[in-house]
Amino acid sequence: MATTLEAAAMRRAVTLAAQGLGHTSPNPVVGCVVLDAAGHIAGEGYHQRAGGPHAEVHALAAAGERARGGTAVVTLEPCNHTGRTGPCARALIDAGIARVVYAVADPVPGHTGGARTLAAAGVDVEGGLLAAEAAAGNEAWLTAVPRRRPFVLWKYAATLDGRSAAADGTSRWITSPEARADVHRLRAEADAVVVGAGTARTDDPQLAARGLAGEVTQPLRVVVDTNGTAVGPGARILDDVAPTLLAVAHDADTALPADVLRLPRAASGRGLDLPALLTALYERGVRSVLLEGGPTLAGAFLAAGAVDKVVGYVAPVLLGAGPHALADAGITTIGDALRLRVTDVARLGPDLRITAVPATIPAPEEN
Repeated sequence: MATTLEAAAMRRAVTLAAQGLGHTSPNPVVGCVVLDAAGHIAGEGYHQRAGGPHAEVHALAAAGERARGGTAVVTLEPCNHTGRTGPCARALIDAGIARVVYAVADPVPGHTGGARTLAAAGVDVEGGLLAAEAAAGNEAWLTAVPRRRPFVLWKYAATLDGRSAAADGTSRWITSPEARADVHRLRAEADAVVVGAGTARTDDPQLAARGLAGEVTQPLRVVVDTNGTAVGPGARILDDVAPTLLAVAHDADTALPADVLRLPRAASGRGLDLPALLTALYERGVRSVLLEGGPTLAGAFLAAGAVDKVVGYVAPVLLGAGPHALADAGITTIGDALRLRVTDVARLGPDLRITAVPATIPAPEEN
């Protein structure tokens, strides 16, 4: 049975893990706290970047000899395989750790068994401590790995009457500086930011994460441009701030200086095959996608059942006319409406940020 000190250490480990968001893909974010034999914090660490030392290695290095006979508290089951780094289960054993408490079991086929290896070496092992809290911080990776496609967060900004722009097409700025700053945080935490041809053509967005403190790993910028006509020479998205990928139909004629991904057209004849797009992104190491627009592409993702989370920034503004935040999503009757479960509501300046997930996703259970 986990102790109060171990529970506090796990909460600290969850906080540490969050510092790796946006930097670790295709790996998960992981935090670790090492307690000495007396239950005091001896070392802590988190997985900082793919290919670098894992959280346990950082924490053990910080703890030194104080780790011997102590407890390692980890947000994810210690790995038991050798990749670009060695197995963390072996590192814990070699450091003389007497007990390991982890939150979430490793779901990757071939990576499991860390807990078994530890137990076979005489280490006391307990899993499931604060599993819901740890899983929430690692939701993108834990969703992407079993499905073999990236976790998709659809973000939109709208007026109180659901408009994304005025009747003349102007949309800067519907939301406040506080809300826009929060969007840059979402970009920095995502592996890829995806927009459609309409957004690329109308807004000429840069899609980089800006105005954030500390080191920022820029997301891959993806334009879903079926016919290859929306992005022209000199477009901001073609600058050297971040990598760019143009997703076009296999028969599109384009010769832009950017990485081009050719995909089949959707079976409906409109747009690209979105499952094929997501599969291709996953194979490139993308585990989380921030879907920024516009309404047509958002509708297509929803119709394909490819939205895992929704973040809506709602401004206390009324327009009465203009495009809606969401276009056709293949829903024709109220019985087919996609019901959402609100998980958070926050005030950002004058605006509201509403976070929700499809109601078919069960609410997490806390241990």
